[in-house]
Amino acid sequence: MNPRERLAVSLLVAMVALFAPGFLLHAAPRFPGSLAGGILGISGAVGMLLLLAYTLAKRVPWLRRRAALGAMLSFHVYAGAVGAALGMLHTGHQYRSPLGIALVSVMLVVVLSGFVGRYYLAQLGTDVRDQRQELGALRARYDRLAAEGAAGSLALLGPPDLSVRALVSGIADLEHAIGRREALRRALSRWTVLHVAAAIALCPLLALHIWSGIYYGLRWLR
Repeated sequence: MNPRERLAVSLLVAMVALFAPGFLLHAAPRFPGSLAGGILGISGAVGMLLLLAYTLAKRVPWLRRRAALGAMLSFHVYAGAVGAALGMLHTGHQYRSPLGIALVSVMLVVVLSGFVGRYYLAQLGTDVRDQRQELGALRARYDRLAAEGAAGSLALLGPPDLSVRALVSGIADLEHAIGRREALRRALSRWTVLHVAAAIALCPLLALHIWSGIYYGLRWLR
C-alpha cells in the first residue's frame, strides 16, 4: 500500500478503536434494529466475510496460482477495516447482549491484530534493517581505524572531529536499539496466531448474530 492508502486504513482502525467505548457517552437501543442500522450491519457483515477471500487465495493451490496475492492482501486489509467500522456503527453503542459483546470484542481483536501485523511489525522490520546497515557501516569504519592504528578523528555520520570514543558509543547505542526492537518484534510475532484464532471465532459468532436478528425479527419491518 502507498502512504495515502496506509493513512486511510489507519484512520479507519483508529475510528473503530475510539468508537468502541462510546457507550460511556451515548447509546441508541433501537438503532441496531432500524433500517439504517440493519443496512450498516449487513454491509459490515459482508465486509468481514470478504476477509475469507484472501485466506482462500492463499491456502487453495489453484487459487494461489491465479490470484495476485499483493492485491488480495490490500483488499483484505480494506475489507476488514471498513467492515469493522460499519459493524461498530451498527451497534449504536448498545452492548447488552452477551453475543453482541463477544462479537464486538472478537472483531476488535481481528482488526487490531491484523493492523499490528500488517503495518507495525513491518515497520519494525524496516527499522531494524536500516539500523543494521548503519551498524555495519560504523563497524567497518572502526575496523579500518583499528587496523590502521588510527587514534585521530573520524568523518562518519558526523563532523570530522568525531572521536573514536564517540564512534564506539554510537555502535553500542545502535546495538542496544536493535536488541530492543528485536525483542519487541519477537513478543509481537504471535500476532498471527491471535489474528487467525480471532478470525476463526468471528465466523460462528457472526452467523449466530445474523440468525438471532432474523429469528427475533427486524423492528423496521413492523
